[in-house]
Amino acid sequence: MKPANRVNEIQEYYFSRKLKEVGKLNAEGRDIISLAIGSPDMPPSQQTIDKLCEVARDIKAHGYQPTVGIPELRKAMADFYGRVYGVDVDWATEVQPLIGSKEGILHVTLAFCNPGDEVLIPNPGYPTYTAVNKLLGTKITYYNLREDNGWQPDFDELERLDLSRVKLLWTNYPNMPTGGNARMETYERLVDFARRHDIVVVNDNPYSLILNEQPMSILQVPGAKDVCIEFNSMSKSHNMPGWRVAMAVSNPTFISWILKVKSNIDNGSFRGIQLAAAEAFNTNGEAWHRENNITNYRRRRNLAEQIMTALHCTFDPTQVGMFLWGKIPNRYHDVEELTERVLHEARVFITPGFIFGSNGSRYIRISLCAKDDKMREALERVKLFAAGNDLDKA
Repeated sequence: MKPANRVNEIQEYYFSRKLKEVGKLNAEGRDIISLAIGSPDMPPSQQTIDKLCEVARDIKAHGYQPTVGIPELRKAMADFYGRVYGVDVDWATEVQPLIGSKEGILHVTLAFCNPGDEVLIPNPGYPTYTAVNKLLGTKITYYNLREDNGWQPDFDELERLDLSRVKLLWTNYPNMPTGGNARMETYERLVDFARRHDIVVVNDNPYSLILNEQPMSILQVPGAKDVCIEFNSMSKSHNMPGWRVAMAVSNPTFISWILKVKSNIDNGSFRGIQLAAAEAFNTNGEAWHRENNITNYRRRRNLAEQIMTALHCTFDPTQVGMFLWGKIPNRYHDVEELTERVLHEARVFITPGFIFGSNGSRYIRISLCAKDDKMREALERVKLFAAGNDLDKA
């Protein structure tokens, strides 16, 4: 027996593979500090947890739920868009709850692309954009994001492409992995580009509340719903990565196509998760968000910047989100030469940028999802590593 050809088109996800190695090192007593994955280490708000427990005790709450999502959750999601971004969303027709944005990437691609259709994917960018399209047999064309352009699309380059078979353009602002912030000019140009070339732009927007005083949405652009879909997620901003609650927001037609695909693949999440998610949207106020998403990550960001500096990496101090992205010194042949040495000598796991595409091959990414004391210990380990390798003299 041989697997389907598509299995040979992809590799096991980098973090899935690498965490096995880290687990083995920890089993050997190496005590690795992970600053690699963007999985918030803090719990959701207490009222969110209380609501989940309350519903779980209801003997009537454990049946299948509608794939479209319960009204309470869709209303809360629509209200969130109005409150945070000033975007009017019809809860009944313009929002679709998702079991995470990864699921949404699959369902949107299935809803809009036939095998052989073309998609535009950012480089660097989230690896799942590439993996899903390889699995589904679409043609991938990468467009460049570069540091000297603030990690924004090069629209002159995009216009020179043959766009005749392009169905989707994936974008992600605030950007992961680079931390490049959303810009209204970029959003406006993306909407114009989509309209003129009959392309759907999908903006993946889970980081807009993290270390960011002015959250933005592409749907703030007039007419954007006609040609755009936006993903948003509770994983990062509400400390709920394992709950798998996200959303797609767009016009009623696009949402209906996504639902048609989704309803043939999965069912709605457990009612307790949906009601608890609605509770989080409705009751996590400004004070909670500021402490969780600004104050907390600002402390950790300061420590991450010190780690970058100890490694003689350069970085843009204006970047936002829950990672710090930095360029490695020229003394290293490639990024893994640095990240592997830091892993095995300093016992700190940081992410090599090549996993996000060729334009990330000279960069590293540090996650802010570790307790302050762990980040301080990681900093001390990295300083010892740097001193032992005379990095200050390099």
